[in-house]
Parts: sequence; structure tokens; C-alpha cells
Amino acid sequence: MAAEQIVVETDVPVTQAEAWDAYTDPERIRQWNFASDDWHCPAAVVDLREGGHFSSRMEAKDGSMGFDFAGTYTNLVPHERIEYEFGGRRASIRFTPHGDRTHVRVAFDPETEHSLDQQRSGWQAILDNFGRHLGAAGA
Repeated sequence: MAAEQIVVETDVPVTQAEAWDAYTDPERIRQWNFASDDWHCPAAVVDLREGGHFSSRMEAKDGSMGFDFAGTYTNLVPHERIEYEFGGRRASIRFTPHGDRTHVRVAFDPETEHSLDQQRSGWQAILDNFGRHLGAAGA
């Protein structure tokens, strides 16, 4: 893709290792991986190794729509960085410690079906939900 990556970010009130664990544990992913309260993530599978696959089922709670967000891990640096490919696009997550907090930065290749603002808003809402799951104030 020629377009520049979209970046979303948050700070969470946990250590780098705790943020990593919440981001990669399938049971934890099911608790935060959705953009609004009328959606949920009923299933998540993680094979956390380079070349391993992941998949999260995201669905409207009323059953009106849903999709699988899936891809392949391409580079992992435990507690620091996750890189993956999904549908011909790339994304990376960086976990940077700041004292007793962790800065989480997600960068991803945009798609062409939705506007850049819609994509940024949706991914930021999911990351904000991740922050709320970890007790971030104002997330």
C-alpha cells in the first residue's frame, strides 16, 4: 500500500510485561477487543510465535454482523514488539515502559473501504477499551 500507516496510542497503568500479557492472552483479548459496548469478542485464538496465526471473532451483540480479524505474526520481541500481516496489510504494536506505566503504540496499513478517520477512530476505540480493561484513567 502506498498510504502512510495509521497510528493509535494509549498509556496503560501496568508494567510492560502485564500490558503484553493482556494483549496476547486469548481470554484477556475476549474482554477488551471491541470498539463499543454493543459489540463483543466471543472467540480469540493466539499462536504467539513468528509464523503463528491469530484470530479474533468480533460480532455485534445482536448478531446483526460480525467478522474474523486474523493474521500471521511476522516478528515478535517479547514484551516489546509484535508485528503481523493481515489480509495483505501490515501492523505493529510497540510496548514502551514509562516508570510504572506502559505506552502502547499501534501502527497499521489502512484499507480502502473506509475513510482514514473511520479506521483511526475504530482502532483507537479498541485500544481505549484495552486501556479501560487495564484500569487506565480517561481511556
